[in-house]
Amino acid sequence: MSPQEIQSIKSRFGIIGNSPALNYAIQIAAQVAPTDLTVLITGESGSGKESFSKIIHQLSSRKHGQFIAINCGAIPEGTIDSELFGHEKGAFTGAVDARKGYFEVTDGGTIFLDEIAEMPLGTQARLLRVLENKEFIRVGSSKILKTDVRVVAATNVNLLQAVEKGKFREDLYYRLNTVPIFVPPLRERGEDVLMLFRKFTADFSERQRIRPVQLTEDARQVLLSYRFPGNIRQLKNLAEQISILEEDRTVNARSLLKYLPDAQRPSLPDVFRENAQGQDFSERELLYKVLFDLKRDVTELKKLFLEMAQNGTGDRDLLRQHANLFEDMAEEPVNFSENPAATRYLPASQQPATAPQVLSLDDPAEPSVVDVTAEDESLSLEKKEKEMIVKALRKNGNKRKNAAQALGISERTLYRKIKQYEIDEE
Repeated sequence: MSPQEIQSIKSRFGIIGNSPALNYAIQIAAQVAPTDLTVLITGESGSGKESFSKIIHQLSSRKHGQFIAINCGAIPEGTIDSELFGHEKGAFTGAVDARKGYFEVTDGGTIFLDEIAEMPLGTQARLLRVLENKEFIRVGSSKILKTDVRVVAATNVNLLQAVEKGKFREDLYYRLNTVPIFVPPLRERGEDVLMLFRKFTADFSERQRIRPVQLTEDARQVLLSYRFPGNIRQLKNLAEQISILEEDRTVNARSLLKYLPDAQRPSLPDVFRENAQGQDFSERELLYKVLFDLKRDVTELKKLFLEMAQNGTGDRDLLRQHANLFEDMAEEPVNFSENPAATRYLPASQQPATAPQVLSLDDPAEPSVVDVTAEDESLSLEKKEKEMIVKALRKNGNKRKNAAQALGISERTLYRKIKQYEIDEE
């Protein structure tokens, strides 16, 4: 598809932006639209997934049919079957008349099932029958009805992870995921953030008949660096807030930060990158990773103290005072007796005035030998680290690259850990 065709689609459906990931998603939507294949749209909340469902419908042969968008998470579990497939009179309390469901009403059109992961398991089984046989049964009826509906589904969660937890049917997942489309989050779209901000402020100013705001260069940099967890929806709210509340029509970084209270808040380390291939790890495992990093830092500090003690390159009194920091690191006892190497780096005021007296364990007055023993057993943290690695490998089909991304480490580090813990990858 040519850039001109992609731009024409963006103009027709009001899509702003030129990032490669966005253009690729539009291209896939345009290519699959003329077919009747089921499409699964993934992406974070507020990233604009519904716009892609409209592209697919309007560019298909069903464009003259009905298009209905349904949020599966907004319909109570007790009534969702009735909403989607209809019910007969007297099927349940309050069913005073027969009612057609969305799949019957949209025959010949397109139905967009947003937040498909929120659909109950029983309803998922009914939906699978519609996708496979184009058949359904109203609630309270035994009559099989036919429907010709194209299904486009969307979700902001990892459905594979939901399948593993037993919250989503595996057969339905593969039936929905015939053609996947990933809508990139706003933070990965680069300069599109500024384009969208200008569009939102201009539209709002035109409606309210006020002069649009302008951003200074430092404010633009703040906007580009912000993560926007709410994506386009959050950016639009931000643009409208600034447009109505800021008296100065030129907004600098300091003024902008007032509307981004968490812009400078430190974030937790990224254990995983949640995208179409990511994995969802629990908060406990996140804590384990933080502890692993802390343990590594402490271990390196211990080694540094031990090296200073063995080479005599530090303050003898200071090393003796903190000997407990590295007492489990040395392979043999370390003697803190003064020697030329030990005094070479001491300040002049601390240099011994007389010949040094070598102290040993036999001198009860001042024992200067620290008995350091080797670490005989692995820490429980190491066991947890091994468990996390095994878990990540299993979830990713023993693919090291994907497992390393899920754990937030390099593939080389993962390989070293596999060898260290003798993990069987078969």
